[in-house]
Amino acid sequence: MRAKLRQIKEALRRRMHDSVPEQGKWLGQVVRGYFAYHAVPTNSRALGAFRSHVVDRWRRALRRRSQKDHMTWTRVERIADAWLPQPRILHPWPDRRFAVKHSR
Repeated sequence: MRAKLRQIKEALRRRMHDSVPEQGKWLGQVVRGYFAYHAVPTNSRALGAFRSHVVDRWRRALRRRSQKDHMTWTRVERIADAWLPQPRILHPWPDRRFAVKHSR
């Protein structure tokens, strides 16, 4: 998770001057891809932590765009809820997955 967050931080620095909808669309794709791989049962706390870290990194990047900082947490949460998916488990337990393919 730390490596992915580091990559996101560097990419947000490069995309700092893009508009918020462009950043949101890109960041939503990144978070969806991360969830698609890591959204297995018993991993929901880690997914929630990942999303909150991404929101915090995004808030910091948005705050760096201006000396007059107008990015409050309520505004950032509204933006994040509009563009980033909520964490949820996407993959069933292994016994359910394998039972479909290998019924006995």
